[in-house]
Amino acid sequence: MHLGFSSMNNVSDPAPDLLAKTLEQAGFESLWYGEHSHIPCSRKTPYPPGGEMPEPYKRMMDPYLSLMAAASVTTDLKLGTGIALLLERELFSQAKTIATLDRLSNGRVLIGTGVGWNEEEFTNVTTMPWKRRYLGLKETVLAQRNLFSDTEPEYHGELVDFDPVWFEPKPIQAGGPPMILGVMGPLGVRHAAEWADGWMPVDVAMPDVEQGIKDFRQQVTDFGRNPDDVEITMVAMGQVTTDLLKRYQDMGIARVNIGVGMENWEKPDIVMPMIEEFSKLIPAL
Repeated sequence: MHLGFSSMNNVSDPAPDLLAKTLEQAGFESLWYGEHSHIPCSRKTPYPPGGEMPEPYKRMMDPYLSLMAAASVTTDLKLGTGIALLLERELFSQAKTIATLDRLSNGRVLIGTGVGWNEEEFTNVTTMPWKRRYLGLKETVLAQRNLFSDTEPEYHGELVDFDPVWFEPKPIQAGGPPMILGVMGPLGVRHAAEWADGWMPVDVAMPDVEQGIKDFRQQVTDFGRNPDDVEITMVAMGQVTTDLLKRYQDMGIARVNIGVGMENWEKPDIVMPMIEEFSKLIPAL
């Protein structure tokens, strides 16, 4: 099992190149950056955990540019989006960005994605119906897979539709980077089981982690897929210990992502000591 590190990617956080180099030297497998191009001033959509939305959401940098900076100073560290809002960018330019990052990093990209939680943010940047966003994400991912694989790719869905195009260069990874769906609700989990390359749940949001993993794998099987082909990345939001990581490893979880908890998002000084402390757990994995 691998250990990844997630960051809000704020201007005040450790710079991507410094953070990436530190993580690789400490034995971490991957670095993950989330995405919000903007945050609407409207508070119509409530913040999912409740209360006021944390201020760092307003200051997030671009994940792809930050990951390119991370790639430039590392050789093995994998570069993840956690999560990228694929529906909030134009399809072709976004696919070009992902393919370019994968080529320039020599095939180290992982795309964690989801539908987002802020309806106003969504409607600011797309005419796609909010209520059909899961279908929209599915078609976007399937269309990208065609772009990343076919000589003259085309895609014809309900919400995404284009005739044959030339799309080059292709990513280093055959078929493009793995698409890992970060979702927790029943509809989202069903989509992850049906077509995603991986699932990225949050442990503190699961009543019973072990049962949740078993239920997900059963859904994957029910869709006629091999559960071993759908990698699980657990986002650990509670206290992380060696015993917890070994328990997740025994469940067949491929990767655990840790990071600075929400209560410490505005305390960048604790990041480097945290990495040093958690690096001590890696040899046991």
